[in-house]
Amino acid sequence: MGISFIALLALQVYYIEEVIELRHLHFDESVNRSLSEAAHQLEIKEAKRYLEQGPSAFDGIATVYDSVSITTDSAFIQRTKRISAKDGSAFSYTETTANTNLSDKYFTRRSNGIADKSRTLQEIMRERYDKQKELIDEVIYSMLYTASDRPLKDRIDFKELDLSLRSELANNGVDLLYHFRVLSNNGTVIYQCSDYDPTGEDMAFTTTLFKNDPVQKMGKLQLHFPSLTKLGKNSVWFIMPSIVFTLILLTTFIATLVLVFRQKKVTEMKNDFINNMTHEFKTPISSISLAAQMLNDESIPKTPKLVQRLSTTINDETKRLRFQVEKVLQLSMYENQRAKLNLQETDAHELIAGVIHTFALKAEKNGGKIISDLKAGQRIIYIDDMHFTNVIFNLMDNAVKYRREDVALELKVSTWNENNKLCISIQDNGIGIKREDLKRIFVKFYRVSTGNRHDVKGFGLGLAYVKKIITEHKGTIVAESEQGIGTKFIIRMPLANGHAD
Repeated sequence: MGISFIALLALQVYYIEEVIELRHLHFDESVNRSLSEAAHQLEIKEAKRYLEQGPSAFDGIATVYDSVSITTDSAFIQRTKRISAKDGSAFSYTETTANTNLSDKYFTRRSNGIADKSRTLQEIMRERYDKQKELIDEVIYSMLYTASDRPLKDRIDFKELDLSLRSELANNGVDLLYHFRVLSNNGTVIYQCSDYDPTGEDMAFTTTLFKNDPVQKMGKLQLHFPSLTKLGKNSVWFIMPSIVFTLILLTTFIATLVLVFRQKKVTEMKNDFINNMTHEFKTPISSISLAAQMLNDESIPKTPKLVQRLSTTINDETKRLRFQVEKVLQLSMYENQRAKLNLQETDAHELIAGVIHTFALKAEKNGGKIISDLKAGQRIIYIDDMHFTNVIFNLMDNAVKYRREDVALELKVSTWNENNKLCISIQDNGIGIKREDLKRIFVKFYRVSTGNRHDVKGFGLGLAYVKKIITEHKGTIVAESEQGIGTKFIIRMPLANGHAD
């Protein structure tokens, strides 16, 4: 699924890039075609002026002299044309044509002493055509010889050029604001539009003017679009639906992956929870079962010391089993929005002292001790005794579970007042918590890795339960820890109004 989506996404990105590139290529082609057509129209208009007004209508135009000679066989007519410019320069060229009775225009030719009156209409039309062709040839030769000598600014009507550019760009679907200028072949600016803006000049389009003239007489038409970036924006809007659907698909895919991995993690934690729960239940049940068997075994002498020991074992393991059952029941609290609390005013010092007294034997059994430093002047809080007792017990139990093997356990419980609140600190000198784990210790089913230690069992509910109970009591809890040094939990609870020491 992942590979298919990545391939689909890559294909979509490729198509988007292709669309954008094609739009830019189409735009470039349209602009270049418009420039070429405008340059071509400029040459056509110049030729049209020559044809309409004649060569003499242009400054510096040449005068044409014509001489005619007939070859000896009278089959061809040779015409020598001399073009003389007003600046004194001149050149000649010779043109040879078939003898088609063109001389009849200039003198009367007799054949066998009798005037030739048999010319057909076709011959007359041919004569007229040849004459007009001669006139056109004269104009063309004049243009070739003298037109390019005129300055570019005299050869171009810039208003007509602007209109031609605007028309050609519109015909090719380009409606962006443009600026243009005309340069000589050496780069000198001949003309630029009155509102010329150099913005975007580095992306200008250029075409050659009067391509058939000598190189040094050619010009350049340069055009650019100050708002060319709008083309890119238009391209983006054009493909926006595709981008939106691609982003939706990408978001859905990522969300699906997150949910799958989260569900996988929750499943693993629940499996771990069930395994730990089974282990935690088996141990006290086995101990109680063994003690009961010993009491029922008649072969074992029932001394008062043995009976007391077995009854103590049964009592301790029963308490342990009840505590584990309570932990399992804590899981149901997370299915509800709020816990059902039986709140009452309680002396926090008395409650903490009771938990310390109960827990002292367990701490001593593990070679440790509990230091009590209860100095809070105001200690009456509004709490549910059972749940708050479980909170203190869970924090102390974690200190025993995650103690260091190389040093004796030292558990310190302190209280003080701060900003009309009761602060409770439970600090140990255990293995500590890594910084990356510290942010997640209050998450349900999350258990901190203990490295190579496999004797630490639990459900991953203890600290999550602590956090929920403290929050339900409108209090706060924070954890401070340094790996290899120890951990400190600080609880801040609001004081019950009107109660002081």
